Amino acid sequence: MRPDRLAIKEKLRHKLGIGRFEHTMGVAYTAACLAMRYDYDPEDAELGGLLHDCAKQYDNATLLKKCEKYHIPISDAEHKNPSLLHAKLGAYLAEHKYDVEDPEILNAIRYHTTGRPGMSLLEKIIYVADYIEPRRYKAPNLGKIRRLAFVDLDQALYEIMNDTLEYLKESSESSIDETTKAACAYYKEQYENSRNH
Repeated sequence: MRPDRLAIKEKLRHKLGIGRFEHTMGVAYTAACLAMRYDYDPEDAELGGLLHDCAKQYDNATLLKKCEKYHIPISDAEHKNPSLLHAKLGAYLAEHKYDVEDPEILNAIRYHTTGRPGMSLLEKIIYVADYIEPRRYKAPNLGKIRRLAFVDLDQALYEIMNDTLEYLKESSESSIDETTKAACAYYKEQYENSRNH
């Protein structure tokens, strides 16, 4: 049985600030649209979108404290940049506070910030939806990536990862998560192989 999406929306509306809640609704909507395009269950995609930032309201100290409390492993990059932990903590809360049992949805929440090599279709959908939802406006190449997302999800994923890695390198090399580096290398190879065939 699926968790009650309306009850989840109501909880999130109170927990997240209005801006974060608007973003969350945009991601849920965009994820459902991408799911319909790529023949995935739109309700599962919407649920992943709704809960992807369910731990985003905590400050860095609280994120660290809660991850220690729930025995969630913390990498070196996450110690340096604890805001990354909202994804792992979000997956934990989705399971234990919002009654999500589906491991695909939990993984989509867990990896929506870093990505990882060999992502499932739902993981890709949530990752891309988070980047392209209607209220986003700052990212480079956003118009191009939005169009691409509905044509070739893997290429859109690669372009987002590439842009994200470039941005992170400019801001501070040390806080780039190893999972992000591995995901970028993996999808770069996939993308280059597909172009050569």
